[in-house]
Order: sequence, then structure tokens, then C-alpha cells
Amino acid sequence: MSRTRNLRQTCARKLSIPVGALLTLTLGGVVTPQASGGQTTEVTFTKDVAPILQRSCQNCHRPESVAPMSLLTYQDARRYAARIKERTQLRDRMGVMPPWFIEKDIGIQDFQNDISLSEEEITTIAMWVDGGTPEGDPADMPPPRIFASADEWEIGTPDLIIDLPSFTMEAEAPDWWGMIPPAPSGMTEDRYVAAMEVKEISDVEGGVGGQFIYHHAIIVSIGGGGGGQWPVHEVGRNAEVFDPLASPLLAAGSQFMVPGVHMHANGKRTTAHLRLGFKFRPEGYEPTRRRTSLVFGNGEVDLRPMEAGQEVHIYTTLQQNMKITNFEPHMHAAGVRMCLEAIWGGRTETLTCAGYDHNWVKVYNYAEEVQPLLPRGTLLHVTAYFDTTPDNKNVVDPRNWGGLGHRSIDNMAIAFTPGLVLDDEEFAEEVAKRRERLGLAKGEGMLGCPLCGFEELPASRR
Repeated sequence: MSRTRNLRQTCARKLSIPVGALLTLTLGGVVTPQASGGQTTEVTFTKDVAPILQRSCQNCHRPESVAPMSLLTYQDARRYAARIKERTQLRDRMGVMPPWFIEKDIGIQDFQNDISLSEEEITTIAMWVDGGTPEGDPADMPPPRIFASADEWEIGTPDLIIDLPSFTMEAEAPDWWGMIPPAPSGMTEDRYVAAMEVKEISDVEGGVGGQFIYHHAIIVSIGGGGGGQWPVHEVGRNAEVFDPLASPLLAAGSQFMVPGVHMHANGKRTTAHLRLGFKFRPEGYEPTRRRTSLVFGNGEVDLRPMEAGQEVHIYTTLQQNMKITNFEPHMHAAGVRMCLEAIWGGRTETLTCAGYDHNWVKVYNYAEEVQPLLPRGTLLHVTAYFDTTPDNKNVVDPRNWGGLGHRSIDNMAIAFTPGLVLDDEEFAEEVAKRRERLGLAKGEGMLGCPLCGFEELPASRR
């Protein structure tokens, strides 16, 4: 069976509920695990479920945050127990909670700031719900999380916060494109940025997709003797972590502006603005590598109405050696999945597959030791999957043909794969460092690094 055919069959299987979930649903309950000595143990909120919610849910599900309900207490969680079970069992599919869509049976699995649940945690929640949602011993309850404020940041307390000008969108209005005027950074010295996060601050409640009006915003810094483009903000997007070898510079005296923004109505008259947060590298830091923002896609998009499993294929060839640090799929309402393949020297590997939900555009920051390390000449192949049937609740009218366009009801297929550009010497150093760090034996390669099996790189790669 060819690699392509095998991948397509894997993709097709993704349209069904995973086997583990089927077993849970079919049995109508879960067998309580056996403790030592053959005694059964009861899954309780205080001992088993609360730690899961604290790690992966409460950052959003708490008062004055973006989620529509709080999950801080047993009483909170019990009220929504059935919904919690249902949403966590979606795994990598649209609507899953927490919103993390990486497929765990294919490709690279190590990511920074991974909030997803393990199969064991998903099963634990199901057992708690099926067992009647027992509270358990209050003494087992972990200490409550201490949140810095209602406006907690994924990146930690920022070193710099900038509020861009506000924009008001009427309750019922067509999509709007334009620009947001500049706002000063207040920077009095040049600093390199370790991480960046963008929040949409809105005057209405309702959670992601209910209170937000920014579909996306292109963010740039200008003036101050240096400028540049920063990660594009999109609804539901998480923070961007920059490679420690090549962090971008934020210049003193610079201003931030949005030369291109896409706004959409949400059913309520809403005034909102973007808040930018930055964490800096230590003073004296200097980059030793060169960053690149590899973006490719938006070719022919021709989607038939009322049809699931439609594919759009995108290709690009690396002109230079590259270490990919992030993967971000971008589609519109009909999009449900995207896979990234690397093809080099007759070797085809699926690097990453992720589900897609237009309400949660996520960026996945690869862990450093698994960042794809690809030689020039590598062919990157992206397959974007679309569903225009009524099963896709994001599609406004499934009877319509869909083509390329900027509106949310139009479609896009773009892959953002930023990283580091490496000359041959730097590439050889990165391969050697990877081999040493992971203890790879001679001839032992790894996913995403086709030359890691070589103790010395082929002459053509030096």
C-alpha cells in the first residue's frame, strides 16, 4: 500500500469516533479500575477530575474569562458534567475541549504548552460522569489555582503590554476590512522578544466566537529604526513562542499598527480592541540564527456543496535548509483538518495532522528536540480537508459552492510554518546536536529529520 493511500485511509478514519471512544459509548459506562488486592476504586472529583480541570480547563473556565461557564468548583463542574464528557471525547475533532486539535496517532507528538488531555484523562472524566459524578473526600481536593488576575497570560506576566485602538462592530453587519491606526510601544531601548500573545478585549460576554469580532489582524511594528511583521492574530489563537536562537527585535521608539484587519459581526453591538503582550529575552541577548516566516497556500479552492472529505493540496520546495519551529493551519468555516508531509530523497513522512475549528485557530509550537530539521530540496505537501455538509456547524449554508475569498463564508487553505534558515554548516551543527541530545545510534533517524541517521552528512549537504 502506498504512503499516500495509507494516509488517505487514515484521514477517512478520522471522520469516525475513535475506537477508545466507541468502546466507552458502546458499553454504556466504564468498568471501574481494580486497585491492588482486587478491590475497585471510585473515580471522584476531588482526587481525579479536579487536577485535570486545573491544568487544562480553568485558565478559560473561570469568572471574568472567555469561557461561558466556570469550572472552579465541584458544584460548577457537576452542573456541566455530561457536556464535559461529550466535548473531551471529541479528541482532535471540531468542538473538542480543551481546544487542541493535534491527532495523537500520527506525526510528531511533542509540543510546547500542550493543554490536551491524554486518553487516560479522557477515560477518567467519562468514568466520573458514568459513575454518578461523586464528589469524593474534600481532603483530596488540590489547592485552588492562584490566577494573577482575570486577564492571565499564557506567556506569564508580560514585560510589555500595548493596547491598540478600539473598533465598534454593529450586531448585524457585513464583514469589514480595513486598518487599525498606530499605537506607541513606549519602548526606550531595543529588546529581543521571547514570546508574544494577543488578546481581544471585548465589552460583551459569551466566550470565543460569541464575544469576539476580530477574525484576523496583521500586526506590524514601524519606526524607531527598525520594523517588522509579527504573528497574525486570529480568533482563539494561542501564544507564539520564538526560537531562543533567533528571537525578533522590538526597536526603541517603534509603534504598532494593523494594516489589514478582518472584522465580523457576532449578533451584539460590540466594541473591542487588541491587547499585545511581550516577554523579553534577557538584556545582552543576541540571536545566532536567522528567522524566516514560511507561508504557503491559497491556490485553487473549489468546494462542492453538501460534501464531506474534500481535499485541497498545497506544495512548496525548500530553497534552503530549515528548522521548522511552528505549525499553524489556517482555513475558513468549511475547514476541518490539515496535514503536513515532508518528502525528501524518496522518503515521505507525515509530520503533523491537526483538526481544525474556525472558532479556534491554533498555533502548535514544536518542542525543541522534535522540530523538523529539513534539508533544502525538501518538498512540503499540505492536504487541507473541508466539509460542506450540515454536519459542519460552522458552515452558514451548506448548499453553496465555496471558493477562495477573504470572508469567513469563503474559503482559504494556508499553512504557516515559520522557523530558522540554516546554511550548510549551521545545518550540520543542528543535526549533530540533535543526534547527541537524543542519543541516536549510527543509522538511526527520527521523524522530521531525514539526515539524523548520518554520523557525517553526505558530501552534497556539507
